[in-house]
Amino acid sequence: MKKNKFSIVLNGLIAENPIFVLMLGMCPTLATTTSAINGLGMGLATTFVLIFSNLVISLIKNLVPENVRIPSYIVVIATFVTILEMLMQAYLPSLHESLGLFIPLIVVNCIVLGRAESFASKNKVFDSALDGIGIGLGFTFALGLLGMIRELLGAGTLLGFRIFPEHYGMLLFILAPGAFISLAYLIAIVNRIRKVS
Repeated sequence: MKKNKFSIVLNGLIAENPIFVLMLGMCPTLATTTSAINGLGMGLATTFVLIFSNLVISLIKNLVPENVRIPSYIVVIATFVTILEMLMQAYLPSLHESLGLFIPLIVVNCIVLGRAESFASKNKVFDSALDGIGIGLGFTFALGLLGMIRELLGAGTLLGFRIFPEHYGMLLFILAPGAFISLAYLIAIVNRIRKVS
């Protein structure tokens, strides 16, 4: 039984990684990963919403009529996004300022609504929370890794610490084309690893 619960979490990290495998949530992935901190912050923010919205949706799944299912899920998700935004404004104002509009857009992130529809509405509460943890950690890992690569190559820093000399930096990797190039290479590497194993 424990192995089965653990596999729910691993599923989101590896087999159904939202970025590298399912290729969902590309808008925040490409827009917020100009630095590792931004990528990790966006990933953890989405993880928070995923866990709690999955939990509540699993709890209310039998109470919600079929014809208002999706709007009900969006209201639940929007509630947790609002809570998250207020907490970030109060305790992490610089990260909130940096991520800006992408925090409220978590409401319409296809990863969150997709997991609510495909998993939380069909499974038990604990399993749904574990699914939120797994998918959220997979999303956070992907955004953090992409942010680290873009920050290192674009600014010569990593998590804000100088790694390369001050004059080093390829502006391309901080801009949108660098996001596409970095993501393409990461997806190719992941596909190669999955094919070999």
